[in-house]
Amino acid sequence: MSDDSPAAVHRVGSRKPAATIYDVAEVVGVSPSTVSRALNKPGRINAKTEERIRNAAEALGYRLNPMARALLTGKTAMVALLVSDITNPVFYDIVRGAENVATDAGYTLVFAESHRRSDIEFATVERLQPSVDGVLVVASLLDEEQIAQLSETKPIVIALRRVDGIPHVVPNSETGLVQALDHLQELGHRSIGYLSGPTTFWANRNRWNILLEHAVAKGMSIVEIPPDDPVPNGGATRLRRILASGVTAIVAYNDLMAIGLISECKQEGVDVPGRLSIVGFDDVYGANLISPSLTTIDSSLGKVGAAAMSCLLAQVDGTTAYEPPELPTRLIVRESTTSLPS
Repeated sequence: MSDDSPAAVHRVGSRKPAATIYDVAEVVGVSPSTVSRALNKPGRINAKTEERIRNAAEALGYRLNPMARALLTGKTAMVALLVSDITNPVFYDIVRGAENVATDAGYTLVFAESHRRSDIEFATVERLQPSVDGVLVVASLLDEEQIAQLSETKPIVIALRRVDGIPHVVPNSETGLVQALDHLQELGHRSIGYLSGPTTFWANRNRWNILLEHAVAKGMSIVEIPPDDPVPNGGATRLRRILASGVTAIVAYNDLMAIGLISECKQEGVDVPGRLSIVGFDDVYGANLISPSLTTIDSSLGKVGAAAMSCLLAQVDGTTAYEPPELPTRLIVRESTTSLPS
């Protein structure tokens, strides 16, 4: 129900109009163009005058209009971050890490989602680019030609995927996956299954290739369980195939699939880890709260977000090329893995 009472009308009508650049100019006794130079391009006018202008702007509550600022400087002080699925907790720490860096640098972060559809991803980046200084895309589903095309308009950085010719930040999945194989081998497991995510995901293909190479080198057999959505139900629906394969341990594409698989095992009376040891990937929030708690691979997601945003801002500011730090992954052993019964 709308509030049409006199009090409501008064509240709306009593709002003070936003201070403008002309208000600041009148208080200080300078021209609006001088105020604009002081606020948008510091160091261009007398230091004392600039200080008076900034003090007046603060007292009046004046806020820079990013669109007006963009006309003068070519910069909006806004950057965008695009993820494929807002409900996936794997992105939480990435967003937080990116937000911290953007805020510290004086940038506002605009957030968007592509719903795991490449067509929406491409259209969303195109719509964002005129309003922001650069775009950070997490786990992009676009082909390399599309990414290259978009990068011609505004700086783009990709996180969680390698793209030739485009700045990217990717944790070293190999370190954690090798640790997982070593851990399972020490527990007596010789037959491993990889619970695959979507085949179109770069990270999924990368993880499978690493596991295949190192499992064979260690004398372990490994099979790929057919892919499904990278969500809990995507793990739950694969239990019958996993049991039919005869494997004694599973490495899942991500924690969500691993958690869904554990839940289905409980419903079907399959002992985890007695019958089936399970390893996840990402160490998302909640991985240590389920029962049994999930053995998983920490992929330094917060650091990925921070490094990717630092890389993007370096592109935007035209500073020295940013070199992302080495971001190794590591195995975290919990309750979902155990040794085979003798």
